[in-house]
Amino acid sequence: MTNPAEVLSNLPVAYDDIVAAAARLTGTAHLTPVLTSRTVDEQTRHQVFFKCENFQRTGSFKFRGAFNAMSQLSPEQRQGGVLTYSSGNHAQAIALSGKLLEIPTTIIMPKDAPTVKQAATRGYGAEVILYDRAEATREGLARQLAAERNATVIPPFDYAPVVAGQGTTAKELIEAVGSLDVLLVCCGGGGLLSGCAIAVRELAPHCRVIGVEPEKGDDVTRSFYTKTLQSVHNPDTIADGARTAAPGNLTFPLILEYVDEMLTVSDQALLRAMFFLWERLKIVVEPTGALATAALLEGLLPQTEARIGVVVSGGNVDLSQIGQYSASHFG
Repeated sequence: MTNPAEVLSNLPVAYDDIVAAAARLTGTAHLTPVLTSRTVDEQTRHQVFFKCENFQRTGSFKFRGAFNAMSQLSPEQRQGGVLTYSSGNHAQAIALSGKLLEIPTTIIMPKDAPTVKQAATRGYGAEVILYDRAEATREGLARQLAAERNATVIPPFDYAPVVAGQGTTAKELIEAVGSLDVLLVCCGGGGLLSGCAIAVRELAPHCRVIGVEPEKGDDVTRSFYTKTLQSVHNPDTIADGARTAAPGNLTFPLILEYVDEMLTVSDQALLRAMFFLWERLKIVVEPTGALATAALLEGLLPQTEARIGVVVSGGNVDLSQIGQYSASHFG
């Protein structure tokens, strides 16, 4: 029989890593606000707390993991620079962290990444290299360039210091509002979800942790319920931050160990949630950032009174897409 303590000791990230990450982030990352809404509480019959990472530096939770990872690099690694691949939010986070820590950064981005995210990444001083999703894989390009430049690759989610940094999101939320019954977390590759789940198990052990993916990008959900790695190729979803092909070799076992449930929501549900947050909470949220909120507002949780945390993961909206979003939602 497997000893549970042995299982936990073999996992790549522990709560102590999140505590250490929180110390590194103090004074650099924003302590993001927690918002409440009487309308939401009445509509859902829950007491809901929105952890608003759209107010984090670079507009998403990604800054936490990027800065935590880069602040631990050796002098030699800093000199060689950092390379990553991202559709936008991790790209901006690495770029700003590099600027703050004086580390050169190179970002591999798909040509169809939102222009606002490309511009912001360059604005933070990073070199941006665009690629065609149909012709190359970002991981392959990263390996090639890292070898040529002697750079350190810091992936968007499948990297222990990144997961630990993202876990500070849930740590802050629970320290601010107290114990929760449920925590809903947006999920792409699983870095935020696994990090938050580790923190919750320590701080609120009876809280259920639920990850939320787009229906068209349900690789983590299928992997979770089959207990085997599943993938999806270039999912056609408006949640561009959740277009990952599969959960990571690092995040997948963490999710299996610490997460209680996975849910999926449609793109239409995402639009409803996004516009609701814009209109009622007066906050700008991108489609991926509204994943957890969509699960709540679509009534996917049992209708019993509970204290529910909802992670709003980012607010980097491509303004050129607003007309298309509005036509799809209101038309």
